Amino acid sequence: MDGYLPRIVDAELDELMRGVPVLAVEGPKAVGKTITLVRRARSVFTVDDPQQRKLLEADPGRIERATPPVLLDEWQRLPQLWDLVRRSADKSPVPGRFLLAGSSIPAEAPVHSGAGRIVTVKMRPLSLSERGIAEPSVSLAALLTGEKPDLNSHTDVDLMAYANEIVASGFPAIRATSPRAQRALLAGYLERVTQHDFPDQGLYVRRPAALLAWLRAYAAATATSASYNRILDAATPGDSEKPARSTTEQYRHVLGQLWLLEPLPGWLPSSNQLIRLAQTPKHHLADPALAARLLGIGADALLRGDQAGPPTLRDGELFGRLFESIVTLSVRTYAQASEARVHYLRTRNGDHEVDLVVERDDGRAVAIEVKLSTVVTDADVRHLLWLRERMGEDLLDAIVVTTGRYAYRRPDGIGVVPAAALGV
Repeated sequence: MDGYLPRIVDAELDELMRGVPVLAVEGPKAVGKTITLVRRARSVFTVDDPQQRKLLEADPGRIERATPPVLLDEWQRLPQLWDLVRRSADKSPVPGRFLLAGSSIPAEAPVHSGAGRIVTVKMRPLSLSERGIAEPSVSLAALLTGEKPDLNSHTDVDLMAYANEIVASGFPAIRATSPRAQRALLAGYLERVTQHDFPDQGLYVRRPAALLAWLRAYAAATATSASYNRILDAATPGDSEKPARSTTEQYRHVLGQLWLLEPLPGWLPSSNQLIRLAQTPKHHLADPALAARLLGIGADALLRGDQAGPPTLRDGELFGRLFESIVTLSVRTYAQASEARVHYLRTRNGDHEVDLVVERDDGRAVAIEVKLSTVVTDADVRHLLWLRERMGEDLLDAIVVTTGRYAYRRPDGIGVVPAAALGV
């Protein structure tokens, strides 16, 4: 455990363990759930181990006799454990009794949600600040207070570093290897998904090549709201045997169960300052490195401005869209620590768009534009100024996240923040 990489979610887990009996941590395989929860457990059951699973099937009461906190790792391999834990917590709701780690939603989900006893926490791949490439100097939590914190700092992280971070992966064990090993491990990760995880979720893929083609098209649509019909058409140009739409809907369903797709929903504010907003989600894979590997593109190719994937899905520069995706991953991690939600905003006629809207429970929000640029112009902030005009004081702050090196405020009050400088 000496080499444990601290995670932002650590503080959330520790606080919740003091108040709730069961924590269920969800996220894709290799995201770091097990090592994070093992540090908090006194008893561990590895449910994806066939021998331990048989013992639990024969004597499920073992988990109630074990010394808490009790970790059930990959609990979804024995779905009845969910209801067993829920009933046990009903009888004895002692805080911090059980920890559940799951890399997928069971094909047959538990009947009972566990509401009131089981709290679910999302764990994502490493954010930029968790990767340790720079010390964050701008706090999203501070921006969410509405106090307009001073922005006056700099970072040495350059464009090459961001390109490397996109392809290096936020999965801790993969990131810790060499670039060649990273590529091989990401390819193996995707192969496992198609050949093993899909059948485990109850869906036999008759044509794995068609699934991979669809995934590549989805990766090419990163940070866009391309329709699913358009993604399917791009995946199978001229293919008379293209998968049925119902088949690709099954792809999406299973990939969602595996936590590998994390689409960004359109914002629907609770107040009525804004109307006629688009609700089609923006597409994001759990880790932008998976998108880069699916598209066969590396850091040098991103810096050259190379494109990849089906030509019909090349909406803007690929580097810019993958940069937006890694910033989105990071902002989601920081926002979760502040109990805030992340959306994007686009008017239905497309004349205004804001890349990220971080909303507090009271509906007040911080707006974020993402620009693959070191320079921010008046044109880059016009949508933020438009939103500020409509929301007034309900817009707590507005910033542009860039690849530049300096954080500052423009004369119009819009903040400019390097991606590596933004943190929790």
